[in-house]
Amino acid sequence: MEAIGALIKGSQQQLSAFNVSKSTALRVIKTGTFCRTVIWPILPPLMLYQYIREKDVDMFAIELLYHNSGSNEPQAFYNRSLPGVAKHWKVQSDLDFIRQAANPE
Repeated sequence: MEAIGALIKGSQQQLSAFNVSKSTALRVIKTGTFCRTVIWPILPPLMLYQYIREKDVDMFAIELLYHNSGSNEPQAFYNRSLPGVAKHWKVQSDLDFIRQAANPE
C-alpha cells in the first residue's frame, strides 16, 4: 500500500502547478490573457453569424422549392403553427411516413 501511495504522491507532484518553470507559467498566463481578450469576444458573434447565414440558406431553399412547385399552399413547406423542428417540410413528411407505418389502416 505504501508503494501505491508513493506512486500517487509522485505523480501528483509531477503534475502540480508548483513544479512548473517561470517561463511555462508566463506562457500559460499570456495564452489565457490572449484567449480572454481576443478569441472569446470574437467567438460568440461569429457563431451567431454562422447560424443566421445557415438559417438564411435553408429558408431560401424552402422558398425556392415552394416557388418552383407551383403550389398555392405555403403551409405544406413550412408550417409555423407546428412546434420545434416539425415546421420544416422534410420533417413533416418524415413524421407522416412514421405515423403511417406505426398506424396502418
